[in-house]
Order: sequence, then structure tokens, then C-alpha cells
Amino acid sequence: MMSVNLKGRDFLTLQDFTKEELLQILDTADYLKMQSKFNKNEKLLEGRTLGMIFEKSSTRTRVSFEVGMHELGGYALFLSPKDIQMGRGETISDTAKVLSRYVDAIMIRTFSQNIIEELAREGTVPVINGLTDDFHPCQVMADFQTIREKLGRLEGINFTYIGDASNVAHSLLIGGAIMGMNVKMISPKEFSPKEEVVNLAKEFAKKTGSKIEVTPDVTDAGKDADVLCTDVWVSMGREEEREKRIEKLKDYQLNQTILDRANKDAIVLHCLPAHRGEEITKEVIDGPQSVVFDEAENRLHVQKAIMALIIE
Repeated sequence: MMSVNLKGRDFLTLQDFTKEELLQILDTADYLKMQSKFNKNEKLLEGRTLGMIFEKSSTRTRVSFEVGMHELGGYALFLSPKDIQMGRGETISDTAKVLSRYVDAIMIRTFSQNIIEELAREGTVPVINGLTDDFHPCQVMADFQTIREKLGRLEGINFTYIGDASNVAHSLLIGGAIMGMNVKMISPKEFSPKEEVVNLAKEFAKKTGSKIEVTPDVTDAGKDADVLCTDVWVSMGREEEREKRIEKLKDYQLNQTILDRANKDAIVLHCLPAHRGEEITKEVIDGPQSVVFDEAENRLHVQKAIMALIIE
């Protein structure tokens, strides 16, 4: 299965990987998913330990990494800010160096991208980005696996994201461009993706021949879309902005009107948790074109692939 060697690599952002490397992760995820369905999990990481640092809580990230490590024959160690000294003033550098002596890889779900970059720089074991305020690469790889399963390809897919362009949107822009997808982001200017991320995505798009579009115009949202996607309007840590965000984003809801404008076989993605009636309507997320629970399951398989490929 391995056309390129990813052993020892960090998994921080999708921009660090080539199309061939990302496809290898997806192919491995498909293989491991098939194994799982037949209860034939290979113990590829027997005797290995994953340290999981959670400065932000999560249902899917914790359970999928913990179960994934178990299925691969390894052990996952949950570390909250209350469990380690990094939450009480120990430097990131010291934490990275100490954990590198104990575990074979580190997964961290945190706030600043700078934290995860320093952890990777100062440690000697692979670091996996479980989520930061800027990027969510594991989620987007699960999205890509789901799209391939449902639509048969990634290249040339018209992907439309509507709403608050947060960490998921940033990773979708970069990853989509690398994979040759046409990515359209529809957000109010105040909640648009960061300019440097858009520019980077456009550079990748030049090489793959794909298109990147960022617009506040919601008028034709859904038109020609193969995939429609959204995310919560109020992300963790921004609860104090709730009323303001809901007011500004109320016209950017993924609803049946938008879905009806999409291609007839279009699918709907949402990384969850979802707030029905806010960023997406119940009839859409619970409707026949929604694949959000397949998407959630694929977090397990794609993260197993990432761990199997990078942990030495």
C-alpha cells in the first residue's frame, strides 16, 4: 500500500503534504475500514502509545482516536489540562521533550496553531493536529474519504461551504485545492477565511487546475454544488459572541432551498456537533442527502490511517 514513506512525519496542516501523500492516507483509510467491517483489524501499532492532549473537549476526537489506537493494537493516554503540567505553567518545549521520552506520538486538540507547531518542533515524536483555531486537518481527511465513497472521486468536485469560515473551512480550502476540487466559500466578510489561507489555496489551485472562490453573496448558494457543507456558527471559546454571530449569519443557513439548487446527487456534510435551526435545518441534516454520520464514522478510519502511516 505504501508508495511513499510517511514514518516520523507530523500531521499539522494539509499544506505539508502532496496530493500523492494525501491519497495514500485515504487509500489506507479505505483498507482499514474494510478490515474493521470484517473484524479483521491488523495490530499495526502493537506496543505503541499515543499521548492525547485535550485543551478543548470533544466527543468525536477523543473517542475516534482512543478506539482507533485500540483497534491498531496500541494504547491511547488521555491528558487534560488538569492531568499535565502544561496546563499549569510548564513550557510547551519541556512538555514536548518529556512526552517524547514516554510516548510514540502526540495528538493535541488546542487553541493556537503556534502551540502545536512548537510541540512538533521541540519534540522528537510525530505530532497530530486534533484541532486548532486555524486548522482541522483530520476532519477534512474524513470529509474527503466520505466524498470519495459517495461520489467516486475528488478531482473536479464542486464543493460549496456556507457559513462561518473557521478552522474546518481553512483546511477545506487548502486540502480541496491540493486534491483538485473546486472550492467555493460563502460567508459574510466578517466571517470569511483568512486572506493568507485563501492565497495559499489559490497557489495550490494553480497547480491542480481547480478553482477557489470566496464570496459574501448567498444569492445562488448551492448552484452546481456536488457537496454542501457548513459548521457551527459559535465555535468553542467564542460563546460570548453568540448573539452577534447568529444575527450576522442568519442568512447563511444551509437549508432546503439551497440544497434544491445543488446537483441532484449532491451530498451534505457537517463535522458536528450541529445546532439544528441555526447553521443547518433539521430537514437537511436529517434528510436523505445528508451523510454526516458516515462522515463522523470516517474520522475513526482516516485517523487510524494517519497513525499507522506516521508512527514508527
